[in-house]
Amino acid sequence: MSPRRSYDQYCSAARALDTVGDRWTLLIVRELLAGPRRYSDLHADLPGVSTDVLASRLKDMERDGLATRRRLPPPGAANVYELTGRGRQLLPVLQALGAWGEAELGDLRPTDAVRAHWFALPLLRALEGEGLVEVRLEEGHFHLHVGAEDGPVYGDGPAPGEPDARLVLDTGTCTAISRGELSLEAALRDGRIEVTGDGTLAKALKARC
Repeated sequence: MSPRRSYDQYCSAARALDTVGDRWTLLIVRELLAGPRRYSDLHADLPGVSTDVLASRLKDMERDGLATRRRLPPPGAANVYELTGRGRQLLPVLQALGAWGEAELGDLRPTDAVRAHWFALPLLRALEGEGLVEVRLEEGHFHLHVGAEDGPVYGDGPAPGEPDARLVLDTGTCTAISRGELSLEAALRDGRIEVTGDGTLAKALKARC
């Protein structure tokens, strides 16, 4: 394992960047906010990262107390990586960075990769309250654990149980929300998001239509 590089500056921002400032580290955190992930799954959802760099970053994250690796019991019998409590504390950092980067998103470029669950954090910023929300897009489904203080923040696929609310929207609407061009309230009011469910979150969202 390579030694940690440092800015050697007595500044908390510099110390933080010593740990998470390397290329790919924060995007690995983004993926691990979905819960335990296998190495192969991480590699598939981080297009452009080499296997050597991904392995190196994961080792660095283990060393720095951001992530741990464990073996799933049979029938899974695979190694998975997951965030520690310290690593999960990076959620508001990623959310602030994502909000700042809305103006940089622009139009989808021909070279841009897209994963449905990459819309999870922008939608999470727009939702209030607590509960399980299932989101359905043309590209796929994902779910959000709104207001969760520990555990996964989101996940691929349908909700693992009856959700408090289901949201159906098109990619254009989700993209506009991610860019900061459209508020959740405006999308609900204009009928661009279909809300179903009987949970508190669904009732609150319907009231905003």
